[in-house]
Amino acid sequence: MAKNPRAADSRRGRPPTRRPQPRRAKAAPAASSSADIEDLAPAVPGAAAVALRAQLLRWYDAHRRDLPWRRASGGEEERAYAVWVSEVMLQQTRVPVVVSYYERWMARWPTVRSLAAATQEEVNEMWAGLGYYRRARFLLEGAKQIVEKGEFPRTASALREVRGIGDYTAGAIASIAFNEVVPVVDGNVVRVISRLYAISDNPKESSTMKRFWELAGQLVDPSRPGDFNQAMMELGATLCSKSKPGCSGCPVSSHCQALAHSLENPSVQVTDFPRVVPKAKPRSDFAAVCVVQIAQGLEEEVTDAKGHDNLFLLIKRPEEGLLAGLWEFPLLLVDESKTDLLNRRKAMDKYLNKLLSINVGRKSDVILREDVGEHVHIFSHIRLTMFVELMIINLKDGVDRQCQKEDDSTKLKFVNESSVESMGLTSGIRKVYNMVKAFKEKRLSISQKGQVPTRKRSRRLKQ
Repeated sequence: MAKNPRAADSRRGRPPTRRPQPRRAKAAPAASSSADIEDLAPAVPGAAAVALRAQLLRWYDAHRRDLPWRRASGGEEERAYAVWVSEVMLQQTRVPVVVSYYERWMARWPTVRSLAAATQEEVNEMWAGLGYYRRARFLLEGAKQIVEKGEFPRTASALREVRGIGDYTAGAIASIAFNEVVPVVDGNVVRVISRLYAISDNPKESSTMKRFWELAGQLVDPSRPGDFNQAMMELGATLCSKSKPGCSGCPVSSHCQALAHSLENPSVQVTDFPRVVPKAKPRSDFAAVCVVQIAQGLEEEVTDAKGHDNLFLLIKRPEEGLLAGLWEFPLLLVDESKTDLLNRRKAMDKYLNKLLSINVGRKSDVILREDVGEHVHIFSHIRLTMFVELMIINLKDGVDRQCQKEDDSTKLKFVNESSVESMGLTSGIRKVYNMVKAFKEKRLSISQKGQVPTRKRSRRLKQ
């Protein structure tokens, strides 16, 4: 089954060129199912399939969008790498967002071998802002695996052996780069096929998805499989959209059963297909976030709001799970009933002392500690409310002696402001940093006007 049935608007392609003789796949990808699915849609009549292919390919040749991954040059391996990168980026991310990321990525790592030599931190930095960071991790791991084997897999079945490559991505690479006659099924293809055959079954069920793969396999053009697959995705991304399908301009509208039903029965709409399945409501999580700034050599009476000579504490997340291996400011989940400032500070102090040997108030002088505000970050399945505070401290023992209790799943580092500005932080953590930065700039502006003193305040604050 395709890994991302709600994938992005369109996929990588290129103008038709002379191609080697297409290879017919041994078998199309299939999801396991014990259900009887033969009545979902009739088999595609041969003559209708031939006409549909010709009409769709003519439309694609005339109307395909000019996208950077469709201009990839070089041999089959270079094109396969370009398809792979673009397809992974396009999973759950819109085309306009992906274009600039893709161009920067390919400028830095133009081949699979150059990517395999990169570090995870370099990849995360380049990926920052795209979200779903597991995709970047799999790209790097897959590149290392391919280079270790010595050649780029050329068939869908071989590609599925690569870390992070599923049925959809394998089909896209194999058909577009290597001209293998295999289908692809993403969210756009599901929508097109569902409307062509008026399939109203739940598209998230494995039996229905299996049938989509079967129908896509029957439709794929045997001489131009890559272009046909891209044409199906292009159609779903443009004319056959979710809410406003352009049926009057659709090149295959004469084959569309959903359109025919809507013309016969006013109560039926083309947009009834595929069935809309309500999303599960995301759970609500709450977190205390403390931006810890180490004031190096500052006098107690002065708070350097710009922090040019200061260091920030960053924690590396565990290598598995949400945002695996990414850097963030000290963050810990708290119960909703304990999101008040006092409870958050107690929990954060205990966290810093247990994991990092930073004992607030005993082994450090707190110059400033203030609540900054809240930021709500939405993941696909989590609504995370982050309560942000800034703490500026002088360490009595210095920075080098603070990391003595590091465990296997947690790492830390101290970085200066310029490094924080340039490194690949997640969009949520970047927002937290910008909140703190704005807070300090406002505080500095007020203090320069003489409205408030800048004396040490730690003893007046509840820890």
